[in-house]
Amino acid sequence: MNNGISCTNIFKSYGDLTVLKGIDLNISSGEIVAIVGPSGAGKTTLLQILGTLDYVDPNEKSNLEIDGISTLNMNAANMALFRNNHLGFIFQFHELLPEFTALENVCMPGWIGNNNSKKVEKKAKELLNQMGLSDRIHHKPQELSGGEQQRVAVARALINDPKVIFADEPSGNLDSNSAASLHEIFFKLRDQTGCTFVIVTHNDELANMADRKILLRDGKINS
Repeated sequence: MNNGISCTNIFKSYGDLTVLKGIDLNISSGEIVAIVGPSGAGKTTLLQILGTLDYVDPNEKSNLEIDGISTLNMNAANMALFRNNHLGFIFQFHELLPEFTALENVCMPGWIGNNNSKKVEKKAKELLNQMGLSDRIHHKPQELSGGEQQRVAVARALINDPKVIFADEPSGNLDSNSAASLHEIFFKLRDQTGCTFVIVTHNDELANMADRKILLRDGKINS
């Protein structure tokens, strides 16, 4: 599948514990998908594998393609480069670097990608302005509210124009108003950029807004 995500026969074990048990999944370009299910079902593990943050169990029948590119046989260096250039990540607890300002945090993936510093900074300011944070760009994370920190994290995820954004419980640590605002941002961004969103969530409101819900239970997708 071009410009989306396609995986087949994905298994993942940790020691004797098999967490994912043969996942087959297709996600279309520009689709917003919510991965739901009980705790321990393997949702975060699946997200990390789809996002190339973790490895699948060796299996010649397994395949993972993102934007038409097969990723399972990449070496670590090429995988890191692909991840930085094509994917964005939003985590429940923001994962912002505390010693850097909001602007510097957003710029970081662009700098890592050796992109033009002035262009990266200009785009970072535009993204922070889009997130309603133009007056907070020089504040460090501890000087921002939880909702503001998460919007900085969204801007950071967008800095390299990713094809796919992976979000793990993105509103799980926010109050209801901040969560609702964040959810609206995701759909506006999809409409503006055509970016695909894969979201692990326990938030029923967000899951019900998604184009599709994928129920994961006991390491398998329940249709």
